Amino acid sequence: MSKALIVYAHPAHQRSRANQALLNSVKDLTDVTIHDLYEVYPNFFIDVPAEQALLEQYDLIVIQHPVYWYNMPALLREWQDLVLEYGFAYGKGTRKLAGKGLWVVLTAGAPENTYAEGAVNERPLSEYFLQYDRMANVCGMQKLESYELYYGRHTSDADLNKRCADYRANLLRLLKEI
Repeated sequence: MSKALIVYAHPAHQRSRANQALLNSVKDLTDVTIHDLYEVYPNFFIDVPAEQALLEQYDLIVIQHPVYWYNMPALLREWQDLVLEYGFAYGKGTRKLAGKGLWVVLTAGAPENTYAEGAVNERPLSEYFLQYDRMANVCGMQKLESYELYYGRHTSDADLNKRCADYRANLLRLLKEI
């Protein structure tokens, strides 16, 4: 079976009901490592060689974060800019992430119906994150269909539990397929 690294970025993890529940649903999996960027780098001083070495050890890279003003949290952006550098993630003969799977997991505070043409957010959530498709392409990674959880703060416990079970099942399926 393959191994997965969850690169998790949430600046206020202690207040995130949805992300806490998702991560708790997979933390017992032996082939899954949760790497909390805000816990490891609270001052944004990223150890680039360590991060690159970590990425090389896994077959599936999961990037998980909340939606912050239609974007990723600041530390994840900094991580992406520094760690996925030329000569490591892309460049002449140096695509060290080539062939790995990339699964993006997004949590949004708003309901799903607000991410549609004519609604307040004007378009599907995935259209705000096309940079992940480009990242996968440049790095030679296999971009997998994103997982989106909406309204996590306000959804019922039963619905959140169903979503966590679905997230776990999807992760286990991807680990077998990669």
